[in-house]
Amino acid sequence: MLSQAAVLLTALLFGGMVLYSFGFASFLFSALPAEAAGPLLRRAFPHFYAFVIGCALSGAALTANLDGTSALILGFIAFTALLARQVLMLAINAASDVGNRRRFGVLHTGSVLVTLAHIVGSSAVILRLSA
Repeated sequence: MLSQAAVLLTALLFGGMVLYSFGFASFLFSALPAEAAGPLLRRAFPHFYAFVIGCALSGAALTANLDGTSALILGFIAFTALLARQVLMLAINAASDVGNRRRFGVLHTGSVLVTLAHIVGSSAVILRLSA
């Protein structure tokens, strides 16, 4: 039962990250002007990262006695999401606020790569726990 809950929670994490990254964000920019979509997305990101941190920490706790590697992956996702929320997101916002497009681009690319790594990591956990 515990392993099933861990798989479901990790699948929720995976699905939420994919939906937010490839669905919600792109939808906002296609449905709203950039000057409206940007601030709305900025307000949503702290909640997104809180979701990732909460799911990853919960998944790590559920998998700790089942599969140490999966627990480490999920713990790493939670830790790096916390860094992204508390450091990277603030730096991205600061670069945007002062109009530093180059710095914004570099930092935004970094945040995209972190999220892609989280998606890959959570999919690896799902595959490990489902085997």
